[in-house]
Parts: sequence; C-alpha cells; structure tokens
Amino acid sequence: QVQFVESGGGLVQSGGSLRLSCAASGFHFSNYAMSWFRQAPGKERELVASIRDSYEVTYYSDSVKGRFTISRDNAKNMVYLQMNSLKPEDTAVYYCHAPSYDDHWGPGTQVTVSS
Repeated sequence: QVQFVESGGGLVQSGGSLRLSCAASGFHFSNYAMSWFRQAPGKERELVASIRDSYEVTYYSDSVKGRFTISRDNAKNMVYLQMNSLKPEDTAVYYCHAPSYDDHWGPGTQVTVSS
C-alpha cells in the first residue's frame, strides 16, 4: 500500500526556517520522481518542487525559488524540503507526492509563518 507521511511543520516567524520530511512506503521509491505540493486556505493545491529518482531537481515554483531546497535519500525512502527565509504567504499544508501514484496523498504537515 502506497503511503506518505509528512512531518516537520510548525509555527515559525517570518524569516525563519523549517525542514520538512516525508517517509514514503509501499513502492520502489528509488525508481520514482517525487514532489512537494502545498495548499493554503481557500486556494488550490500547488506544486512547489520536484526531484527525479536520479536526485536531479527539475522544478521550483517562482514563489519559492532561491529559498527552498528539495532533496531525497533513496536509501531511506525519504524526501525533504528545506525552507529558508519563510514568508507569511508560505503558510499552507505541505504534502509530498509521487506523480506516478496520482491518487495517493498523505495527511500533510501544517506550516504557519507569522509576520
């Protein structure tokens, strides 16, 4: 069974940092690209960053470019999102996702950035 469990969210002041983690299971993780999405209240879910199975980073949204870093550890079936210089508009629930398993989503982790 494909599962994603996100962690590392919390409340942080503007300008602060957080590191999100995602534990993936139920599939051959090292063979698949992974992404981070986020959904703010009243808004659609949006793609934040993507990384290939080969560790090549393929995408950052313009809103996070230069501030966020996606990474992965294929030996641990983990994907990470290092978030620096956080802004109030980064407030959202963050989800990791494997595009090849489109219907599978974890519970997400809440990130709240205070001004």
